[in-house]
Amino acid sequence: MERKYPNLSRPITLGRTTFRNRMFSAPMGGTDITNDGCIGPKSTAFYELRAKGGAGAVTVSELMVHPKTDASHAYHLDTAILNSLASAAYTADAIRRHGAMPSIELSHSGMYAGTYMTDKTKQKSMNQWGPSDTVRPDGVEVKALTKEMIDDIVASYKEVAGLVKRAGFEMLMIHGGHGWLLNQFFSPYFNKRTDEYGGTLENRCRLAVEVLKAVREAVGPFFPIEFRLSGSELFEGGYNLEEGCRIAQQIEPYINLLHVSAGTYQRGFGDTHPSMFKEHGCNVYLAAEIKKHVSVPVATIGGLNDPAQMEEIIASGKADVVYMARALLADPYLPRKVVENRDEEIVRCLRCFTCMAERAATSTRRCTVNPLIGREIEGDEISPAPAKKKVLVAGGGPGGLYAAYTAARRGHQVILCEKESEAGGILKSEQALPFKHEMYELAGTYKLLAEKAGVEIRLNTEVTKDYAEKENADALIIAVGSKPLVPPIPGLDGDNVVIVNNYYLEKDKVGDDVVVFGGGLAGCECAIHLGMEGKKVHLVEMRDELAPDANVRHRPLLLKEIEKYVTVHTGYKGLEVQEEGILCEDKDGQKVLVPGRSVICALGQRSRTETAEELQDAAPFVRVIGDAAKVSTITNAVYWGYHAALDI
Repeated sequence: MERKYPNLSRPITLGRTTFRNRMFSAPMGGTDITNDGCIGPKSTAFYELRAKGGAGAVTVSELMVHPKTDASHAYHLDTAILNSLASAAYTADAIRRHGAMPSIELSHSGMYAGTYMTDKTKQKSMNQWGPSDTVRPDGVEVKALTKEMIDDIVASYKEVAGLVKRAGFEMLMIHGGHGWLLNQFFSPYFNKRTDEYGGTLENRCRLAVEVLKAVREAVGPFFPIEFRLSGSELFEGGYNLEEGCRIAQQIEPYINLLHVSAGTYQRGFGDTHPSMFKEHGCNVYLAAEIKKHVSVPVATIGGLNDPAQMEEIIASGKADVVYMARALLADPYLPRKVVENRDEEIVRCLRCFTCMAERAATSTRRCTVNPLIGREIEGDEISPAPAKKKVLVAGGGPGGLYAAYTAARRGHQVILCEKESEAGGILKSEQALPFKHEMYELAGTYKLLAEKAGVEIRLNTEVTKDYAEKENADALIIAVGSKPLVPPIPGLDGDNVVIVNNYYLEKDKVGDDVVVFGGGLAGCECAIHLGMEGKKVHLVEMRDELAPDANVRHRPLLLKEIEKYVTVHTGYKGLEVQEEGILCEDKDGQKVLVPGRSVICALGQRSRTETAEELQDAAPFVRVIGDAAKVSTITNAVYWGYHAALDI
């Protein structure tokens, strides 16, 4: 067959190991790390899914090599620990048996050891070690590593690398980026040493070179070694791309693949993990430039999820391999769909950070668009229903679409009714915001998947009790969503007001001076978009903080964008919408007019409980999901829809 994306689909050989394609799964942390640092079975299943999905390599993250100085946040591989080697071997095997090459990331956090610990008291009680004596921004004291300690760390890299090969991994990655120990030694900002490990570029690269030489001794001449490098630290005082090229040249003789990322985790989370506010592939330029200065294959990463873009990166010679992390949570089967010319079925990552926020909140994983993530051990195959039933789904939003898709895959006869002329529900409103366009596209992808699974979709069809009873379905899933909350504030029904849900339909009504009424997530994102368009934007919020409904990873980046584009008024109670703006009462009880001839109402959503109540007895099995049950997130709507279908 003729491959639509031949360069992405083409194998690559590193050392004497051939990888089936150029799409690799980037390091992502597991979720059930045992107290003694072993890989738990849920994490093994987590990595295995990406292997099933067709990735060329699947990288396990992060194996901490030196517990004496980095007893922090991830796995350890130590034969003195019961089940340590076995858990690594089972994980490598789970990846390899599906045709992917298992890789594992070797790392040391240096002065940021314990960063992920939930017990901050314990973290502060740890001895923190780095290139130089300093005090971290959070007040934690850091001591400079001695030469004896450095030698011990190098020896640990060597020992662990040997165990990695013994466990069955086919490649390993040395993490030298993102502000961890080797990056700290590279960096003139962190490294103030005056011995052979500081000062000149060659000296600052010495530790990394020693590590790589030791690892090569352990694994032999043909075992692939990959090095992860931040092409630029992207902050004042750190090294720039020009110096990144020189660092790459220093380490090139000892590696088989150079993995070019960006930034430092602690000083630029939005650089290492590009948000929806950045262009896809925003860090590719770093890899493309470094590739001009080295002869080893180069990998790139950074918010990539579009096969066409990734194909161009390989075809044009910007990189030899593309890495994805979040994109392979959203759709683990993305590589397989690319190779099989089924790219229209790819469920795109939204870059919403639900995955990383959930890990920070509960030490588990969740994905907005893929309800299986974090629960892979429960099984990733949809089992046929023992009895085929007729299923009616009321509502074509994300939860309803995913419920219908899942029910159809189980063999049920499924009818989905959407009262409007287009499926998508609240996702339709996202098409007006370029940085959220993938959220709008999600509805189309879910609809396509549902139709391919056999779902009959009836648009312009509202499900009433009479309609449902006439259909005589065995099961009814109520996914009718929510409606905008519009309180009885004088003037809020005026011609100068646009409800945020309807902005995509009424963009022309919004002038150059705008007040966004409501500082939740929807209001903030709309305000940012309007500011990006060059409009003068004020935002009014009664609470003291903005976007409390945003997750902990997305919110800080959102607020940075707000600072760029929006004038914020918190603690302001809206009293009346007038022709010139919104009359408010501030914290001191004073009346203030916030100017803006156009007003966006973004005061929240309310469940369509009346519809849900009307339909409650319209079938033997009834389940209410998504906003119809409780105004929540797309994540919950999809998850509830998936499980509602499994319960039928």
